[in-house]
Amino acid sequence: MAAGRAVTGMIDWFRREIVEQGRFPLLCFLIGFVVAFLFIRVSVRMIRANVRWWPGNISPGGHHVHHVVFGVVTMVIAGGGLIGFYEDGSRAAGVVFATLFGVGAALTLDEFALIFYLNDVYWDEEGRVSVDAVFVAVAVTGMLLVGLRPLDLGDAANFEDTGDLISRGLLVVGAVIDLLLAMVVLSKGKIWTGLVGLFFAPLLWVGALRLSRPAAPWARARYGPDSRKMARSLARERKVRRPVVRAKVVVQNLVAGAPTLETVRGSVENSKVMAEEVLDREVHPALPPPSISPPAASSGTIDGLPR
Repeated sequence: MAAGRAVTGMIDWFRREIVEQGRFPLLCFLIGFVVAFLFIRVSVRMIRANVRWWPGNISPGGHHVHHVVFGVVTMVIAGGGLIGFYEDGSRAAGVVFATLFGVGAALTLDEFALIFYLNDVYWDEEGRVSVDAVFVAVAVTGMLLVGLRPLDLGDAANFEDTGDLISRGLLVVGAVIDLLLAMVVLSKGKIWTGLVGLFFAPLLWVGALRLSRPAAPWARARYGPDSRKMARSLARERKVRRPVVRAKVVVQNLVAGAPTLETVRGSVENSKVMAEEVLDREVHPALPPPSISPPAASSGTIDGLPR
């Protein structure tokens, strides 16, 4: 009986909070995103392991086609469908296109590092930026799905309907303040605090008042390399980030695979070693602003990819 009541309660919650609030397409987007990301990660690891029965890379004429290409094409098709069916389309069409858009977004963000670095770094250390991008996308979608709105804009849908100018003004002022605080937090190098703070404003105040991370633009502009604030920032960065980096290394090894082909043995010990390497590489005082010089000529090609 208790289990039945729990199931009934979950169904009622789903209908009330997801379906009736118009969030079902967003849920389908998230499901398509997660399923596609897990599938493509399994696929590339099977290909990397040279599993004979698993289909290999798509390489027509010897030219390897990265799955980001399929992701972009899928997003264009799904986005066009969502726009075309926005006014008079059926709910089923919206669900299908939202799911397809999630699939395309996953395929694209899984190779975000390739786009960011313009280099094929999928299995390199830099390639883990793709996993970070996927985590950010899932986190933002999840917060939107449970009803959180960025910049305190939960009532923005009724903005034009209300005649209360004071309420409108307070809404705009609050959003501007939150946005300015988010800019400060991001300039201090606190990406996740700034991101989540857009949905939960008190975090923005905490992030804005606390010390900057040592390599962030804020520290570069306001902390001297030998200042007391920089020393405190460096010490706290290593202390606070050490367990976070260890956990992140374990998750990234699980999701993305190790940066090299060697099997990761003893993930806990391995995470400790890799965490110290990451801290040694990343925890340092902010570098002085680079000198401005004319950019070097570029060939317009992506390094490491077939020409």
